[in-house]
Amino acid sequence: MAEGYVLKASVRDRVGKGAARALRREALVPAVIYGDKKPALPIAIPLKESTLALHRGGFMTNLGTIEVDGVAHRVIAKDYQLDPVRDDLIHVDFLRVAKGSSLTVDIPVHFINEEKCPGIRAGGVLNVVRHTVEMTVPADAIPDALVIDLAKAQVGDSIHISAIEIPAGCVPTITDRDFTVATIAAPGGGAASDSDDEEEAEVEESED
Repeated sequence: MAEGYVLKASVRDRVGKGAARALRREALVPAVIYGDKKPALPIAIPLKESTLALHRGGFMTNLGTIEVDGVAHRVIAKDYQLDPVRDDLIHVDFLRVAKGSSLTVDIPVHFINEEKCPGIRAGGVLNVVRHTVEMTVPADAIPDALVIDLAKAQVGDSIHISAIEIPAGCVPTITDRDFTVATIAAPGGGAASDSDDEEEAEVEESED
């Protein structure tokens, strides 16, 4: 798991659109910390540091620490909103994370050895069915990514979740089928879609 971010925040004494606009004029971002069976805590976080944390990558999968009046809150970002014109952060929802807890997180899928992939070298095309996989993971061991090695993938291969090395303690939320994550399609074969998972499985069974 990548190193998380640390943000200093202040408690918001007012909520609503007018109060939010006033905060943004001061280069602050309205936010809220909720969960862990505790009351929601409306806060304001600094725009510059928050934007840096967002663009560093892993904002939705790395644990962070928010210091509010000397108290450290361990959190993970669950949602955020951007200004449609300036692309600035305008609101963030943070979930409190208790020690020993589990989280449901979208884990990115990364591919390695594309340049060595025999299917791609033969003219095939990598079609990514899922750029992320929703998983239940330990809060203290959130994987940065699921890594798929394409070094031996051939044209026509489908890469299913069962073929991916999954870190200990992590479980996909889809458990009723061995779903497709990516395929190596023949040239001009078109892109696969997630809705094709079951259909692909049926075709594979009929060919066995």
